[in-house]
Amino acid sequence: MLSTAANLVYVALLVVVVPVVSAQNARILRRHPIPRRQLYLSALLSQWILGLAGIGVAALRYENFSSLGFRNLSPGLFFGVTGGLAMASLGALTVFVTLHVSGIWKQESEVVRQLLPESGKEKLAAILLLAPTAALCEEFIYRGYLLRFLLEGTDSDSAAWLLSSVIFGLAHSYQGLSGVLRASLLGALLAFPVLHYGSLYPSMIVHFAIDAVALVWVGPRFWKSRSATESSLAADSAKDAKLSTSDNPDPS
Repeated sequence: MLSTAANLVYVALLVVVVPVVSAQNARILRRHPIPRRQLYLSALLSQWILGLAGIGVAALRYENFSSLGFRNLSPGLFFGVTGGLAMASLGALTVFVTLHVSGIWKQESEVVRQLLPESGKEKLAAILLLAPTAALCEEFIYRGYLLRFLLEGTDSDSAAWLLSSVIFGLAHSYQGLSGVLRASLLGALLAFPVLHYGSLYPSMIVHFAIDAVALVWVGPRFWKSRSATESSLAADSAKDAKLSTSDNPDPS
């Protein structure tokens, strides 16, 4: 009885509360930005609290965590799956960045820019703290616990795979619609080793790599490119306005 209630409450937290709070926080941050150090600390605490709560809830339901993805693979299989997953995920990330830069895809939320590190210490924190935390906590929560819960509830690999990916995407609602769609797709890719091999470890490694690369390298370069494009467009607009004024002097 306690186990069932605790698990249902925790799943409701993931499905409803986390996305709503994520979206609400984005609205607050757009109006009232906070120091990046405080933003990082908030992200770390919230993920570890949610992850530890998940461990406690899972302990009530499962005798051991091997069914939640804590299962070793043979070295050859591990490196093969991890390598393939890394290439597929980084390829998907490249496609998203290309679509953003070309203007085809909806622009990123301003909140994403606030998360990107600027100083050397911030970049170090992103690599050593933020990326590992997301890899460990989010993979356990969404590809370990939630995916297993949905598999048992739906008795369908496809349904559990789709639902867990969408719920993972919604947890990133602070990034706007583009962030939700991107996270859903990456979540679907990261679920592959868990569904087919029963192991979270390749997904954790690749998740860490994606976040580290996105935070320290891809993200800053994307925003730099976007800022340069916006500055160029603004300059062209001002130039056109000046020429228009010259060609049409005030008749008075």
